[in-house]
Amino acid sequence: MGFGDLQAFLDRGGPVLLVIMAATFFMWALILERFFYFRFAHQAVADEAISEWRSRSDRKSTLAHWVRDKLVSEVRQATELNVTLTKALVALAPLLGLLGTVTGMIQVFDIMAITDGADAKAMSAGVSRATIPTMAGMVASLSGILFTSGMDKRAARAVQKVEDQMEIG
Repeated sequence: MGFGDLQAFLDRGGPVLLVIMAATFFMWALILERFFYFRFAHQAVADEAISEWRSRSDRKSTLAHWVRDKLVSEVRQATELNVTLTKALVALAPLLGLLGTVTGMIQVFDIMAITDGADAKAMSAGVSRATIPTMAGMVASLSGILFTSGMDKRAARAVQKVEDQMEIG
């Protein structure tokens, strides 16, 4: 599929398809960012928090528990960064597809009003503008759901692991 084919597809889907494409690229950039964070950076963040906790001589006082909660919170914040935004983009994709459906159907109704329903070719272009964004929004959402649910679970496990290691040590 060359650039010309992509351009033709985007033209058939209407302007909402460009918005869906941009949102999908942004969603996948965030998913990849989280993947690389867990692959390369999370362990350093967790180790730093654990070593800071273990370097404390007092681990029994109320202040020590506050410090522990602060360290766990910092790890949680770094771990869950952009996860909520990614979930929002997953939820937004079908809604953008629905917007494309509505705009495409408005085009069909306009053509029907102008031509009294006599121009089937023009109406089919409007139907295409209605269905392509719907499909694109669903595909974008489904592709993101698989990764965001796993990312959410992985983040929760990573934070729990840090909490457990601070309990032991």
